[in-house]
Amino acid sequence: MLPQLYIGIMSGTSLDGIDLVLADFTSKPNLLSRCLLPFPASLQRELRSLAEPGDNEVERIGPVEYQLTECYAAGVKQLLQHANYQPELISAVGCHGQTIRHRPSQAQPFTMQLGNMHLLAALTGIRVIADFRRKDMAYGGQGAPLVPAFHQAFFARAGQNRAVVNIGGIANISLLHANGSITGYDTGPGNCLMDDWVSLHRQQPYDKDGVFSAEGKLLPRLLQQLLSDPFFQQRGPKSTGREYFHLPWLQQQLTGQEAPADVQRTLCRFTALSIANELQLPNLSEVFVCGGGVHHPVLMADLQQLLTPAKVKSSSSEGLDPDWVEAMAFAWLAQAFDQQRPGNVPAVTGARKACVLGIEYRP
Repeated sequence: MLPQLYIGIMSGTSLDGIDLVLADFTSKPNLLSRCLLPFPASLQRELRSLAEPGDNEVERIGPVEYQLTECYAAGVKQLLQHANYQPELISAVGCHGQTIRHRPSQAQPFTMQLGNMHLLAALTGIRVIADFRRKDMAYGGQGAPLVPAFHQAFFARAGQNRAVVNIGGIANISLLHANGSITGYDTGPGNCLMDDWVSLHRQQPYDKDGVFSAEGKLLPRLLQQLLSDPFFQQRGPKSTGREYFHLPWLQQQLTGQEAPADVQRTLCRFTALSIANELQLPNLSEVFVCGGGVHHPVLMADLQQLLTPAKVKSSSSEGLDPDWVEAMAFAWLAQAFDQQRPGNVPAVTGARKACVLGIEYRP
């Protein structure tokens, strides 16, 4: 049997860089190689700016998308060099693109991910499968989250109620029911508000080891105010993004008298509570956490406290490195496209039917 080699590319709402994986799906998913390519500072600034409404966006998008695509291609070449594989051995690249708008609930819903996939195919010499979200939305879905289908394939166990929590910039959950069904959706902010706040007050890209959070104390009034946002009253399926939960949204909730560390501690608890409130499965045995949030010890301790008696664990306990789960998912979605296998879960996204997701771009 020929190996089923796929590359997955994910650059998420945390905007910390580009995750790339080389995966073998010949039998069970096997992570062969991975790399993280940090964004150049200027590109990161532009992407962060484009994620919020601004001026002259069309003119700004063009060069930013080109530079982003060149970074994707450089990452693919670095990944293959590290793994000592030639491009012709790779079946396809599954590329999510960089989300700058996600508006699934308005009268004319849309989503926009940057990335010139024709250029990526030309620069790498490899087929690219991309544009995964819009077909789900064409059938009435939220277009997100899409990773629960992969979570089900990798983490589900017959007869057990389990959950997978991905904490990137935005957090999403997959509820893996003992009967084999799956539900899930975005729960709200993951790291994005904590990252923005620590960047503003400590000039750090993220709260490394939860140090800033650990310095503060909870602000109950602020916590309840944050949780009162209408998003948290909605039932799933639902999805959101940085265009909704951003620094100005947070600053509108503040009096200006709060100690910065106290706000950080409250944001951490806010993320944990907004996740835990949605993990309503009877006899929930295990919760597997992936994404950057798994490295935040205060956040993980909050989750464990809120979800006991379920055991909160890193996805590494199941043999999958938590930093690479989403990139693996988009490699897996590229394989699903090639096999004409649905990539969405209607119970998760709200779509009227299961669909084969993606568009093919040939070099």
